[in-house]
Amino acid sequence: MAEMRASRLLPLVLALLCAALQATAQGTATMVADNIVVTENRRLVATGNVEAFYDGTRLSAQAITYDEPSDSLTITGPIFILAENGNILTAEQGSLDPKLENGILRSARLVLQEQLQLAANQIDRVEGRYTQLYGVAATACRICGNGPPLWEIRARRVIHDQDENQLYFENAQFRLAGIPILYLPRMRLPDPELERSAGLLIPELRTTDRLGTGVKLPYFIPLGPSADVTLAPYISANTTTLEARYRQAFLTGDLTFEGAFTEDDLTAEPLRSYGFLDADFALPGRWMLDAQMRFTSDDTYLLDYDYSDADRLDSFVTATRITEDQRLSFGVTVTESLRPEDVNRFRPTVLPDAYYEQVLRFPGLPGRVTVRADSDGAFRRSSLNIKGRDVTRIGTGIEWRVDRILGPGVVSNAMLGVDVDRYGIDQDDTFDTPATRSTPYAMAELRWPLSRTAPGGTVHVIEPVVALTWSETDGPPVPNEDSRVVEFDETNLFFLSRFPGEDAREDGLRAAAALGWTALTPGGWSSNFTAGRLFRMESDPRFQAGTGLDGENSDWVTVLGIEAPSGLSFDARALFDDDFTFSRTEARLMWENNRTDLAATFVQLSENAAEAREDEVSEFTFDGAFQLTRAWEVLAEGRYDVVAEKPKYAGIGAEYSNECITVGLSVSRRFTSSTTLEPETDYGITVALNGFSAGRSDAPVTRSCRN
Repeated sequence: MAEMRASRLLPLVLALLCAALQATAQGTATMVADNIVVTENRRLVATGNVEAFYDGTRLSAQAITYDEPSDSLTITGPIFILAENGNILTAEQGSLDPKLENGILRSARLVLQEQLQLAANQIDRVEGRYTQLYGVAATACRICGNGPPLWEIRARRVIHDQDENQLYFENAQFRLAGIPILYLPRMRLPDPELERSAGLLIPELRTTDRLGTGVKLPYFIPLGPSADVTLAPYISANTTTLEARYRQAFLTGDLTFEGAFTEDDLTAEPLRSYGFLDADFALPGRWMLDAQMRFTSDDTYLLDYDYSDADRLDSFVTATRITEDQRLSFGVTVTESLRPEDVNRFRPTVLPDAYYEQVLRFPGLPGRVTVRADSDGAFRRSSLNIKGRDVTRIGTGIEWRVDRILGPGVVSNAMLGVDVDRYGIDQDDTFDTPATRSTPYAMAELRWPLSRTAPGGTVHVIEPVVALTWSETDGPPVPNEDSRVVEFDETNLFFLSRFPGEDAREDGLRAAAALGWTALTPGGWSSNFTAGRLFRMESDPRFQAGTGLDGENSDWVTVLGIEAPSGLSFDARALFDDDFTFSRTEARLMWENNRTDLAATFVQLSENAAEAREDEVSEFTFDGAFQLTRAWEVLAEGRYDVVAEKPKYAGIGAEYSNECITVGLSVSRRFTSSTTLEPETDYGITVALNGFSAGRSDAPVTRSCRN
């Protein structure tokens, strides 16, 4: 009889307890006790080390009594309940309603997600959804001995809404180290399980030389399951700013907008603003749409408020369709320079473009034939002659390419083609218009990869590469709008032309040669080295000093790379002539593991008039983060001008995080100045209370109590 009654009672008892901890699934119940007795007045009593298991939830108690006439359940503690979702409930005694709607637990403690604990004199379950706590002390901090926690919230009553994952505090008092510092009659906070909820995010205290001391208070507003808005008022002695961010995810793409409006004392502008929009969508027919919008009210606003260090803003919209044998794209770009020396009305600011490419294969004809048609333009705001020049170009081309493997593994490719371009030039009487140019070309390339495995298991691969190219452009001169900046490296050593666009093309007979070496060890190490050079019949005056291409023979192109299994990697690139005079040097060191994230870069560029670089540039940049302990992380970044022998930017920061609080400190200084910018120092501090959704730590570090 006792066994039968226990089987009927237990699912009811444990289902009620699971509801108090947000468990809803149905399952089989199991109970173990030293004694189970059914009395004459129809009461079932389980006593002595009572343990019950129900659908992933575990209950421990000293005794459970079920009174069938009153349909009530009494539990004698100490009571310990561990739910499947990790929530913990403890109490000294309890009285519960088997209908999953009402219950009382006295001298109770509720622990949510092993982070936030709420101790209460009494906990009531109401309507199966709400948990009411009376005489509450809530904290995420570990309590050592009888001392107060680092922070706690005392409240007369707290209501936990399980469906909405919200905590509602009444007559709340925030205490720091036991000292009351803030009183709020009403307060709402998300519980640790909630991922998205309207409310205040982590505030930031910021001090800068120009803006003074201020506070930023971001407020998050969800707009359904796939969109949200964050509004962040930023108020200091010299500014009133409202920052905004809007995000929305669609089935076929996503959209993000960030912007701000400002009234400050830094400029004469009555209202300063900026807006950045990014969007990408997958359209029917394998089309992809990408869009970017950038605008700002003045040249220094982005730097004044540390929104961006970009000195040129590009806005564009592009539609692209790529299949196995076809590529089709349309787009337009609008660009705006923020550099003081640039005059935007004399720069090409509207740049439309279209491109079509089709690969054809014919029976009996080896290789493949590619036909191309494209168009682009460069339009200026000014209507002045020469300075306000507008250019449009329509081009077409055809190319035949054959790839073969010859003899002992030599990889060969050969191509033959011709490009034809027609230009329309307005507002520049130094050029004839319309102008038509044609460029026939031919190229042959041979690669011979050779592999050898050393006795220790290291695999070495050596690959010599040679290429012979000829092209000749016929037609009148045209403006060079898209090929003014030339970057010569190993990636374009074997291209038809080192000019990046269509307005300038290399001519004549030329040859390229390189030797590459790669090694892979069984232990996970890898290294590579490549050296190459371009040889020409005569020099091209369009390549200026500093490009590495200004002689009959180019500078040497070298690349070195090393990767270690520990996460350490190093790569370097250099351009130098026969006298070892370097025109460009780049080196990068990276180290990434569980505790370290380090990136250091060195760049050296010689003077180059085509790139408006009158003097040599040499800079060292550093960006790193190091996890000192599980609780402490330090960060540092900087940029140093080697030529001027002075820093451009430096910043350091530290973050401390444990089970109950996360504190971030930072200080940075920009040393550069111009006619519109002054050096500036920025201090920042953020404080987040862990245990709630807004300040949640995924893997909190629990402090140790010391005697």
